[in-house]
Amino acid sequence: MTRATLQKDPGEVAAMFDEVAARYDLTNTVLSLGQDRGWRRAVTSALDLQPGERVLDLAAGTATSSAALARTGAQVVGCDFSLGMLQVGRRAGHEGVALVAGDALRLPFRDASFDAVTISFGLRNTSDVDLALRELLRVTRPGGRLVVCEFSHPTRPAFRTVYVEYLMKALPALAEKVSSDPAAYVYLAESIRAWPAQAALADRLVDAGWAQVAWRDLTGGIVALHRGLRPG
Repeated sequence: MTRATLQKDPGEVAAMFDEVAARYDLTNTVLSLGQDRGWRRAVTSALDLQPGERVLDLAAGTATSSAALARTGAQVVGCDFSLGMLQVGRRAGHEGVALVAGDALRLPFRDASFDAVTISFGLRNTSDVDLALRELLRVTRPGGRLVVCEFSHPTRPAFRTVYVEYLMKALPALAEKVSSDPAAYVYLAESIRAWPAQAALADRLVDAGWAQVAWRDLTGGIVALHRGLRPG
């Protein structure tokens, strides 16, 4: 069993995702009560990809998110630092997706090499969120766009109370039944609870250099989509 700490040691986090890779997609669908499919559709819609555009899907994991983007006709590069997750993605053989091993803090791509970049449920697992946002900015062409899909804070207090109870009690119990490493999902629940709210994350995007930053809530604020443009 591997459980990363909230200090986000990269080796621990990568090992944790290696451990859960084989059943990662199934576990996500069960724990999100099937909402994960709708969240992927929202990311694809927000990116507004055109055929032939080049898009980076950072923290691509098993490339399920990358495959959804590729169906738009865009050229998709999926990048992740968990070799176990990438191996599962390669076995799936997602058409139109090139998978690359890489660190979000030192992306293995040239400056301004993508029309759009996105990261879903991976930003909070980096050891330096602000550096990751600057790296995403670096590899995006001027005028290119960013979409961050991440767990957030439900906007209604009563709903937030119920949600936190689910995160800390029901989610680990469900993970015991479907995940190959239930302890990892205790970390994931804690990392979600510790993550900044929507406005605070928007401020960090602005500080990293992104322009026209905005967000919208999904599923009552359980998830938020943050968008931005690279100036120029």
